[in-house]
Amino acid sequence: MPADLTWLTARPIAHRGLHGAAIPENSLGAARAAIARGFAIECDVMLSRDRVPFVFHDHDLPRLTGEPGTFGERSADELSALRLKGTDEPIPTVADFLAAVDGAVPVVMELKGTSSHADADMLAHLAPILDGYRGELALMSFDAWLIDQALAYGRRPVGLTAEGTAQAELDQHQAVFDRGCVFVSYNVHHLPNPFVRYVRQERGAPIITWTVRTPIEVAATKTHADQMTFEGFLPQHAALAPQQ
Repeated sequence: MPADLTWLTARPIAHRGLHGAAIPENSLGAARAAIARGFAIECDVMLSRDRVPFVFHDHDLPRLTGEPGTFGERSADELSALRLKGTDEPIPTVADFLAAVDGAVPVVMELKGTSSHADADMLAHLAPILDGYRGELALMSFDAWLIDQALAYGRRPVGLTAEGTAQAELDQHQAVFDRGCVFVSYNVHHLPNPFVRYVRQERGAPIITWTVRTPIEVAATKTHADQMTFEGFLPQHAALAPQQ
């Protein structure tokens, strides 16, 4: 494993922060709860209509806010006025989210653009915020075009978020990974597979899994990966895999 990425696998990663019934996902409260327990934080990033980066997962608003419409059609002011899941928690900007974390634990940030045309400028708007952040932070995405933006930015480790077991999918994953990624976040239900073995054994890069919720999925991570992105329980604070 590259020495400069040991922080990525040193502790379990709380999926969208440490959230639950009273604490919404991807909220400042979820970030603070993860920090209090010493967990790293996975979060999602999307742009508002006026190109402000926010921490939010869905392209649509109803599930998380009860509001109609899509995230990207709202301005930053409109989004900031909303509240998450009937709580007093706002939708945080990336700037506010990182200010709350303030380097206390690592952050793994998943980029979730709408399309290569609509969000061709995502890193242009995100980069100034990341440039001012001094904590440990990595970028990742399912989308090759967002990975290309992150690689062009070049100032944070970049990973591929992926799933699937079909050979054509694995070949495509390898092609994207080999553009310059240094870690992979893989669907725990799709382990093991040749691509994950290639990343760990031939490239010496770490695998983190998503989203781990059961003892069986913890066991799969221990066997085939280096750390887990978890949800719904409190794991022990330990690197899960033997030293490679």
